[in-house]
Amino acid sequence: MQPTIDYFERLLIEHPGNPYVLYEVGGSYDSDGQEAKAIEYYERALPGLSGETRRKCLLQYGSTLRNLGRFDDSLDVFKKACAEFPESDSLRVFKALTLHAAGQKDKALASLLLVIADRVDSAEIKRYEAAIRGNADYLAGL
Repeated sequence: MQPTIDYFERLLIEHPGNPYVLYEVGGSYDSDGQEAKAIEYYERALPGLSGETRRKCLLQYGSTLRNLGRFDDSLDVFKKACAEFPESDSLRVFKALTLHAAGQKDKALASLLLVIADRVDSAEIKRYEAAIRGNADYLAGL
C-alpha cells in the first residue's frame, strides 16, 4: 500500500485541500490498516464532498470509527449518512455492523431484516415480508 499512499500524498501536495484527494489519501491509509491516520483525512474531506463520493467517504469513515472502538461516533455517522442517503443499502448494513459491535445485537439483526425485506426481490421473502418486518420491529424495540 505504501506506493499508493505515496502517490496520493504527492497528489495532495499538488492539490492541497482538494476533498477528493483527501478522501483518497484517507482511503489509502485505511486500506493499509492505519485507521487513526485515515480518520483525519476523512474528516477534512467530508465538508467538500457530494454525491456518491460523499456516501462512500461516510461509509468508510463510520466503519473506521467502528474498527477503532468508537461505536457511538460510528453510529452517529451512520445515522446521519442513512438520513442523507436513504436508498443506500451498504450504509444500512455497515450501520448494523456497528450496532452489533456495540453490543446491540437485536437492533443489528432488526436492521438487516429490514434491508432484506426492502431489497430482496424473491417470492419467498415477499410471502413472509410482514412477518420479517414484524420481527424486525420487535427486535428493534428490545
